[in-house]
Amino acid sequence: MKVYNTMTRVKEEFTPLVAGQVSMYVCGVTPYDYSHIGHARSAIVFDVIRRYLTSRGFRVRTVRNYTDVDDKIIARANQEGVSAAEVGERYITAERRDMEALGVLPPDVAPRATEHIPDMVALIGRLVSRGVAYVVDGDVYFEIRRFPSYGRLSGKNLDELLAGARVEVDERKRDPRDFALWKAAKPGEPSWPSPWGPGRPGWHIECSAMSRRYLGETFDIHGGGTDLIFPHHECEIAQAEADTGTPFARYWLHNGMVNLGAEKMSKSLGNTLAIRELVKRVSPDALRVWMLGTHYRNQLEWSEERVREAAHALERLTRLVHDVQTFWSGAAAAGLPDALRPFRGRFESAMDDDFNTPQALGVLFELSRPLYGYGERASADPDARAAFVAGVEELVTLMRTLGLLGPGAELAGPPLEVARLVEARGEARVNRDWKRADQLRDEIQGLGWLVEDTPSGPRLTRKAGGAP
Repeated sequence: MKVYNTMTRVKEEFTPLVAGQVSMYVCGVTPYDYSHIGHARSAIVFDVIRRYLTSRGFRVRTVRNYTDVDDKIIARANQEGVSAAEVGERYITAERRDMEALGVLPPDVAPRATEHIPDMVALIGRLVSRGVAYVVDGDVYFEIRRFPSYGRLSGKNLDELLAGARVEVDERKRDPRDFALWKAAKPGEPSWPSPWGPGRPGWHIECSAMSRRYLGETFDIHGGGTDLIFPHHECEIAQAEADTGTPFARYWLHNGMVNLGAEKMSKSLGNTLAIRELVKRVSPDALRVWMLGTHYRNQLEWSEERVREAAHALERLTRLVHDVQTFWSGAAAAGLPDALRPFRGRFESAMDDDFNTPQALGVLFELSRPLYGYGERASADPDARAAFVAGVEELVTLMRTLGLLGPGAELAGPPLEVARLVEARGEARVNRDWKRADQLRDEIQGLGWLVEDTPSGPRLTRKAGGAP
């Protein structure tokens, strides 16, 4: 397995720190507004990476944080006349609902910055004692010239760092590029005690402190969007490594941005698509297929038309899952036919190459072709029926590795009562007893299933919202 490491700018063999285990930290949201499709992409990318690593036998521990103290949260709270904690809680709750709607697995740990202030204060104190940070009137700054390798992740040198940086104009700094570790308390802002007086943490320090708390001084994967490479991830590295003297994260993975037209999508630009509204009009699985159709490191241009096309393409796969219900009896499927065995290997080869989901999806659609052939012969040919069931089970396994098919799409046949009614309806149709056939169809629908007559036999599918 190879992954592209932003730090080295090459694909590297993926070898975790501890054999059989993977530790992964992914930067989460700042909860001052509803999460948008840009957040969805990052969440889905690292959800797929986590799922795939798990499918390959790794025990994956995932941490995704909430930056619940921030200038934007404070501004929102003051505007609404409520506490910053209330704003943070509101949008954390909303974000969790959004992630559930998208089928994103919850992280093993979801730490909040406000719950880890003592960890941050302790880390800042060590940086001050080591001479890489300094105190000015209750503020604490990291002195980047004391960390010579600063800029290696983003490829910037010290003279370039002013461009694109979140630099606060402050003549008290030793260098305008130094960044805040601790901010002295101001009226109308939440604050916590510290050796330098009451205040709150800077933006970057939380991830250095919380990743260390839950994953150790060095961990395997640090993820996030490309917009976080500089300055956020650059500063995380400086803080952590200046303290420990050991490597922070071993592999840096970054997903590309989602653009609306030619413009980056962001809340500050006012051009977002909120997840909570988006999932009302498009299928989360279709949204996932659309996103995975572009490699995670590339930028993605928003197009609702492309999402609809993804939904149409996805139907080719889900139709097979529905069709197999007619033939699946609840017994274990026969072994996978030799003709279908290579597909898993091809799927894994694609994913082993820096999680190449476009190629992996292509393998799934190629697999669907022989499955449709088996399905057309399944009613009359027991061998084709066995191959069809085994092949669709394989398809479902691979789809779920990408996070497709929610828990409601279990691969299982209809209840015995439904199967009995379908058989009786078939006999009624053979006897041209159309009234009885219609009555039986209505009974089947009443049990939460739809029956459709096809040249290859009756096809059963669950009704939307139907009985399990």
